[in-house]
Amino acid sequence: MSRPSVFDLEKHFAFYGAYHSNPVNVVIHMLFVWPIFFTTLVLLYFTPSLFNLSQLPFNPYGDNCLALNFGSVVARRLGFSLAWKVVLAAQLFCWTGQFIGHGVFEKRAPALLDNLTQAFLMAPFFVLFEALQIFGYEPYPGFQANVKAMVEVDIKEWKDKKEKKIS
Repeated sequence: MSRPSVFDLEKHFAFYGAYHSNPVNVVIHMLFVWPIFFTTLVLLYFTPSLFNLSQLPFNPYGDNCLALNFGSVVARRLGFSLAWKVVLAAQLFCWTGQFIGHGVFEKRAPALLDNLTQAFLMAPFFVLFEALQIFGYEPYPGFQANVKAMVEVDIKEWKDKKEKKIS
């Protein structure tokens, strides 16, 4: 599948969907992506900033960024000595679960091997949209049908390519 343009939501979801078509793997990702995201925020709380953001005329994160506030609140409560242990345990557990999901259920390598940026930056959004779609949400009419068709084409191409390697 060609690399999707930044604003082509259908192609992004098709790329993600081609690597997450097994229902068990989808559930595993819905459970494990968000803990990875939030424990990363906890870890970033203890990481020194490369830039002094207080000198900017605006706050690039906004005053009410819920995710960053969550990470900093949890980090302050746990303290460094406990926070890094919680982060390490959660990251190891959740990443292992996702790799098992891909290896055992999806039988396909994770998307991060083909597109690292999309895998790390976009995964929380894909999981959120996946959950919203359960309740019938569609960004616009026909979105799910278009994505499903592109996913089926990509999976067929992947299987054909895999068969050629075997023979």
